[in-house]
Amino acid sequence: MVDADKENNFSEKAPHGAVAADQEPHQGDIPVQNAITIDLEDWYHGCCALAPPTVPTERRRVRQNTELILALLEECGVRATFFVLGSVAKLDPSLVPMIAAAGHEIASHGYSHSLVPLLGPVAFRDELRRTAEIIAEQSGSLPAGFRAPQWSLGAATPWAMEILQHEGCLYDSSHNPLPIIGDRRGPRAPFAIRTSAGSILELPPMVTPSVIGNLPTGGGWGFRFFPLALIRRTIKKLNCARVPAVLYLHPREMEAFGPRLPLSPLRSFVSYGPRTDAAGRMRDLLRQFKFQTLKELAVTWESA
Repeated sequence: MVDADKENNFSEKAPHGAVAADQEPHQGDIPVQNAITIDLEDWYHGCCALAPPTVPTERRRVRQNTELILALLEECGVRATFFVLGSVAKLDPSLVPMIAAAGHEIASHGYSHSLVPLLGPVAFRDELRRTAEIIAEQSGSLPAGFRAPQWSLGAATPWAMEILQHEGCLYDSSHNPLPIIGDRRGPRAPFAIRTSAGSILELPPMVTPSVIGNLPTGGGWGFRFFPLALIRRTIKKLNCARVPAVLYLHPREMEAFGPRLPLSPLRSFVSYGPRTDAAGRMRDLLRQFKFQTLKELAVTWESA
């Protein structure tokens, strides 16, 4: 269950002594730390691809695009959280060590990119353990966090959070407050989910409230579709309420004209978005706002 002490609308009752969202923070306030997260998967792991195809080595793009992300993060002096797909790490065993050596957090994105409800409890636990073993072997540390493929944790998976807690996860970042793929009334600030094994901190991705509902401005196609000014305003409003913005990126979004699966126009747009790359916008935000890893954010939030 969700911790009742956390309000869904943080602008009405901001957590941890926050100021109201329409107020300017005092000059003495410490800047809010946000988080940039990367779902480490390849171009054929689109959100509308239920069964990723077998792709020859020469057509894989995850490494070269990850190198672009790492260069951008180094340029801006930012450490990020990489949610690693176990199957991708197994295909290229040098990928995780390269990311970890640059000082970034390695978290789990599962193994096969299968939807959690389709896996069921047994296979879900098996995938968590399989990916954790790969990450530990390649980085030297077990993952502290998890993000479900396609945001597929929710009402259909009441057992999943308890499994995550049992497997040693400090936090989860799978509950997206959007319609269809998540809970449109879900909290937009970090909140605790209680299980019989304890509680786990949920760190939802950023969305922008609007008259038509929450907009997916924090990542994916929405990050490159909606005006950059709107994304900046959303981050500023969150930070004025002392709430972190959690952004997300896929390596495929670093190239405008990369390969795509043969999907219908609508499914293709949902999976890949417009033919633009995210580098320019991401650089702008990385320079303007403060960022840390999700693990650091989780520890700070729980200790506040």
